[in-house]
Amino acid sequence: MNFITRLSALCLRKSKMQQRHRSSRRPAVPLGSRILTDPSKVFEHNMWDHVQWSQEEEENAKEKAAENSLVKVQWEDQDKYEREASKYWNEFYKIHKNNFFKDRNWLFLEFPEILPEKRREELKTEQRSSEHTKINSTNSFSHKNEMSEEGEKYWKKNYGGGSTSVQGYVYNKKQAKSLTDNPQGKNRGEELGRLESFPGSDATYRILEVGCGAGNSVFPILKVLCNTPGTFLYCCDFASGAVELVKSHSSYNSAWCSAFVHDVCDDALPYPFPDEILDVILLVFVLSTIHPDRMQGVVNRLAKLLKPGGMLLFRDYGRYNTAQLRFKKGHCLSENFYVRGDGTRVYFFTKDEVWNMFNLAGLTEVQNLVDQRLQVNRKKKVKMQRVWIQSKFQKPLLLSLNNPEETTERHPYR
Repeated sequence: MNFITRLSALCLRKSKMQQRHRSSRRPAVPLGSRILTDPSKVFEHNMWDHVQWSQEEEENAKEKAAENSLVKVQWEDQDKYEREASKYWNEFYKIHKNNFFKDRNWLFLEFPEILPEKRREELKTEQRSSEHTKINSTNSFSHKNEMSEEGEKYWKKNYGGGSTSVQGYVYNKKQAKSLTDNPQGKNRGEELGRLESFPGSDATYRILEVGCGAGNSVFPILKVLCNTPGTFLYCCDFASGAVELVKSHSSYNSAWCSAFVHDVCDDALPYPFPDEILDVILLVFVLSTIHPDRMQGVVNRLAKLLKPGGMLLFRDYGRYNTAQLRFKKGHCLSENFYVRGDGTRVYFFTKDEVWNMFNLAGLTEVQNLVDQRLQVNRKKKVKMQRVWIQSKFQKPLLLSLNNPEETTERHPYR
């Protein structure tokens, strides 16, 4: 009887806490569960979740943002930061390499849609049954190159025991020999590449990370994908130095991943795969680096890459994040858009702006949250308000009523 009473009280208390801190359309799981209920204990942890601002705190934040926006960067300098954006990010990765950002091991907790549904369930089972499964822990991702026995079989089945590369594509020995021995091998290679041999053409589930940087999302994802035959990860960045860091990493494997240099702002620049074949696009702390006037075009282009039913997963800086309020006068490019001392740029979003962009691109909201947290420096007794936007948008399923198979026939790589 005592057990039942305690269990009922626990469930009731949990329900009340979720209702108190839950905003509209917010599931119970996302964005952490460490709630500050006693202000006197604020310095007991480094971060508190679902923090609600007082009206005074919100007004102070608005005043600081307005103050640091009074003096704008000169137009000639703004033009330089736009034209030379890739140069500044290349310099960033040249200096910091892969040591600046931590691996995003939280991805599978907040964005389980990264994985096929069956693999999501398997991952949950593995996490419950093994103390060694730490996908969602704060520990760094092990850089050991792992491939399961099942994964090895998939690689050998699709590419053969001895594979090679011709014109940037992976072939088995028989395919490569026919291409090089044939006097018209160049045409054969082009035909084969056009028809079936783009990277990941044999996969049944495809993911693209835009703005992969040094691979802080890539390698946590690959650690799981190597045990998930039929999946493939594309990742791109317009900083060539970042892509080189990814490709030179010990965990990079072309069986599961294709890293390439790409400027998402250039609509005319083709991707190394057809439109409408992606199941997931990961857009994490990337859109904020792009000039606001070009953001909608980028989102529109990315939406075309998704399959009907495909998901775009988004996380980026929110309005009045401490990072925005710390900027000094003279760093503001335009409203809520700033340049850092190293020449890289950052924009701070509202969730309404995010919704409008993805809605105009024809995507439907699944989740669109403001993630407000209180970060503290326990040694210096400093409090910092952190704000991010976390969203999930889906491409609608469009089937012809007259011919339900029409969509599948037009897109053979689904």
